Amino acid sequence: MERWITEFVKLWVVIDPIGTLPVFLAVTAGMGAAAARRIALQGALVAFLVLLFFVLLGQVLLTAMDIELSSFQIAGNIVLFLFALSMIFGESKLEEDQKLLRSSDLEKAVYPLAIPSIASPGAMLTVMTVTDNSKFSIAEQTETVIQIAIIFAILLGLLLCASRIIAIIGNAGASIISRVMGLILASVAVDGIVRAMRVVLAG
Repeated sequence: MERWITEFVKLWVVIDPIGTLPVFLAVTAGMGAAAARRIALQGALVAFLVLLFFVLLGQVLLTAMDIELSSFQIAGNIVLFLFALSMIFGESKLEEDQKLLRSSDLEKAVYPLAIPSIASPGAMLTVMTVTDNSKFSIAEQTETVIQIAIIFAILLGLLLCASRIIAIIGNAGASIISRVMGLILASVAVDGIVRAMRVVLAG
């Protein structure tokens, strides 16, 4: 149960459903309710498929590149730590992705909503780390996929209610929540580095 909760929190933080709300509202500004719902469904589906790809083939990529798991864990957690710092001290998701909106002609549901707002680099690295074939059984990896699906179900519900939620907490509230999540993620990343270093030193 402890591992399940830890992984769920880690996945929740890197996917950051609350921080995605302002981005979604920016993407769907001026659209009708039906169009906004379609964008929410498409964005969530694309992001889920991207993360599922890394769950299924992430370990294959590591093996093909002959990278030790401990090395990947240390590097991945360093990147997660830097990602967490950007969540704490950097621009909010809305500020970052509004720039992408102004410069991109790609389908809005895919870019910037699905990638990089929902399926961020941190999320991609995390799903690879928590579904490593040498550490976790098929059953445990299946549990992780179920966790991701649960988070995406919540995410989709939040996106469909985005305008009402932001009206309550405001963009500032969403930014504060995102930064607190960044602090939690930083703690998780440091713990991951310490655990991986113990494995290296013990070996």
